[in-house]
Parts: sequence; structure tokens; C-alpha cells
Amino acid sequence: MNLNDTFDSNRIRKSATLRIFLDYDGTLAEFAPTPDVIHVDSELIDLLGRLNSHQRFQLAVISGRRLSHVRALIPVPGILLGGTYGIEILEPSGEILERLEFEKIRPKLEVIKLQWVDLVHPHGNFYLEDKGWSIALHAKYADQETTDLVFSKARLAIQQANLEASSFRILGGHKFLELAPQLANKGLTVRYLLSRYPLEGALPVYIGDDDKDEEAFEEIVKHSGIAIKVGPRSSDTVAQLNLDSPQMVRQFLESLLQG
Repeated sequence: MNLNDTFDSNRIRKSATLRIFLDYDGTLAEFAPTPDVIHVDSELIDLLGRLNSHQRFQLAVISGRRLSHVRALIPVPGILLGGTYGIEILEPSGEILERLEFEKIRPKLEVIKLQWVDLVHPHGNFYLEDKGWSIALHAKYADQETTDLVFSKARLAIQQANLEASSFRILGGHKFLELAPQLANKGLTVRYLLSRYPLEGALPVYIGDDDKDEEAFEEIVKHSGIAIKVGPRSSDTVAQLNLDSPQMVRQFLESLLQG
């Protein structure tokens, strides 16, 4: 990690107040074997707690995981937590905000879920994750040919139900496919939070590792903030800075506490 000699890193270090948005998996912590694995990391909780108690920082963690999981992973009062890309939010006050009506979303998801269950049933290496607000297929342990076949049929089910053309979107990734509401968008969530919780003079910073975070990067840059990409350096990002790994992210956050 060496951010000390860049213009944008100096902006971070010289800013009196930082509005820090964080992804979780792949950013603050390494990926779990499956999304339902919850490993509570006491060192991370301590770090976030110290950041949150410092008047210079305002923290938000926005994850693709369901909110109940994010709360279990980060039991730190006062940190804003966003689940399912920000559809469901735990506000700093402790109140839960749901930005959509669950009853309007769930019946349509249930139709697709039943079809996806039948699709993956013959194969032992797929994991169907039900987040309530969205459903996702994970094929980390499946071979590429089978993954392509199953995902093609899963997409066809969505198309035949005409969901993608209405209020839903398809989220992809490496051996990953998710059907979620259009509002499951970290960029829209960042825009919403910056408007709902304005912090005059604060520099917005977003740290994330994948294409869902790229949507947030774009919004942060529009607000004259700084985006930090976690992982191998790439030209295919709007992020101005790079950190190699979740461990480097933690070291960077720790360095902010040291001034």
C-alpha cells in the first residue's frame, strides 16, 4: 500500500471530515465459502468501532448481503448499514428503513425461485441464495460448461416472465447471477444517502472491489469524492486509487485513525 504521494490520497488525509462508504465481502474481509457463512471478526469490529467513535469520520457499510447478515457481521451501534445493495437500511438511530414494498417484490421473485430450484437440483455444485429482496445463483464450485448452461436457462426464465423489462435487473459476476429490484444499485444508494444525510464539507470516499461497487464509484466521483478499488490494478475502473487486498484496506483505515 502506498497512497501517500498522490493528489487524491492527500485530499483524503487533509480533509477535516470523511464520509466513508465501505463494501464488505472482498473489501473489508475475504470472501466466505458461501454467503450464509457469518464469521464475526473481532479485530474488524474494533477498527470500525474506533472509526465510528471519531468525530472526523462518518461510516456506512453497503453490502450485497441481506441486512440481517450485515448486522451480525458488524454489531457496532451508530454505523449506517445497507443490505441488498441498499434496499434495506439500518439507520444510525437504529431504525430500519425499507426503500421498497416487500409485498410487491416478493411474489415475482418466488415464481423465478421455483424454476431456479428445479434448474440447480440435478447439479450438486450450485448454491441458491434467497435474500428475501433478491435471489442469486452461485456456481463457484461448478465447472464452466455446466455454469453456462444453467445460467442461460436461468436468464431465459427471467425473460419469459418479462421481469427484467419491468422493475427488476440482472446482476452478474464471475459464476454469479442475481435477480434483484432495479433499486438494488449501490450507485443509487450512495446518491440517496448523500441526499438523506448531508454532511457539509465532508469528503465522500467509497471503497469496494467489484462491478456493483463500480456503480457507486461513478456516483462518488460525480460528487467530487474519491473511489478506491480493492484488488489487482485495472484500467477498467473509474476509481482513482487502488488497494491490493482487504488487509490493505484495514491498514489504510487504521492509518487514517493515526492522522
